[in-house]
Amino acid sequence: MPSYNDSMPKMRPKPPHRGTWVVGGFLMLGLIAMAENHYSQQPASAQDKSNVTASSNDAANSKDAGTAASPVSSSQTASGRSRPKNPLNGQRAFGYLRQICDIGPRQSGSPGMQKQQELVQKHFEQLGGKVTMQRFQAKNPLGGSNVPMANVIVQWHPDRKQRVLVCAHYDTRPLPDRDPDPAQQRQGVFIGANDGASGVAVLMELAHLLPELDGDIGVDFALFDGEELVYVEGRDPYFLGSTWFAQQYVRQPPEYKYRWGVLLDMVGDTNLQLYQEQHGVTWRDTRPLVKEIWATAARLGVKEFVPRARYKILDDHVPLRNIGKIPTCDIIDYDYIYWHTTMDTPQRCSPSSLAKVGWVVYEWLKTQK
Repeated sequence: MPSYNDSMPKMRPKPPHRGTWVVGGFLMLGLIAMAENHYSQQPASAQDKSNVTASSNDAANSKDAGTAASPVSSSQTASGRSRPKNPLNGQRAFGYLRQICDIGPRQSGSPGMQKQQELVQKHFEQLGGKVTMQRFQAKNPLGGSNVPMANVIVQWHPDRKQRVLVCAHYDTRPLPDRDPDPAQQRQGVFIGANDGASGVAVLMELAHLLPELDGDIGVDFALFDGEELVYVEGRDPYFLGSTWFAQQYVRQPPEYKYRWGVLLDMVGDTNLQLYQEQHGVTWRDTRPLVKEIWATAARLGVKEFVPRARYKILDDHVPLRNIGKIPTCDIIDYDYIYWHTTMDTPQRCSPSSLAKVGWVVYEWLKTQK
């Protein structure tokens, strides 16, 4: 089995060239909390999602304000050619995000997680997916009995032996430990609209299209449990579900093989910026995958996919690639000011962002032969 330290802390230290944003970001969060009707979408400080560094030659780019709340429609490209219409329904995807968030916190082993499992299983089965619960147990960071875990695996066209894995984590962190209010850090409620629900919502929307996917490539969705059952940084391990999944893929090889893996994490931000994650562009086996996906976005005119590497992030794609030997890239909006705060709620997310990310993934899947 490939060497991988699954107890490595998932810290995201701030980039050197943006150090002043940490204090400024927290002050702005405090102002936002006091101003219920004013939501400022400023560039975020680099918080932690994993171990991250920033490219030294990259500066923070400004974004077009006020992302539209509807999917991208047909338009003209710069060359005058007609751009295809986005077949995903952004409003419906956003409805799924709200439905998930209405459950409340969904940390591993909780009643909220169980309700979410029932919700997604019913949804995918109704649309024709073959759903399997990959159950396992993990050590409880607080002591006592082990925590029951379950990765949700959804297969589309299970007869196809060459497959692509599209995945997201669906658990929420136990506490909003980056909230500007110290009391909320210890006792607050973390909903995880962007960090948790957004990737799941995109997959729920993609499920409407997957039954009709032509070609020889099958697709599996994986919702990973235990991505961040973390109370104490440096003590509690991240990526429990993806690590278990990768280990089982190696120990009990299935009849099929994953050609690629695509991870969706924090893809619903109203101010979406999707730079290329540095692991993906430096690993030789994933570099072509990153190139294909960002080229697909450029072909569709989805400018939120920025074709430059920016951060090096430890996320679920690392055990998938290092343990499972599944070449996997991470589509992640790292700059998210509400990350791990009580303000990571649906109003910080956009139907348009969900639809655009799903569209790029879907159009890329259609090119796989």
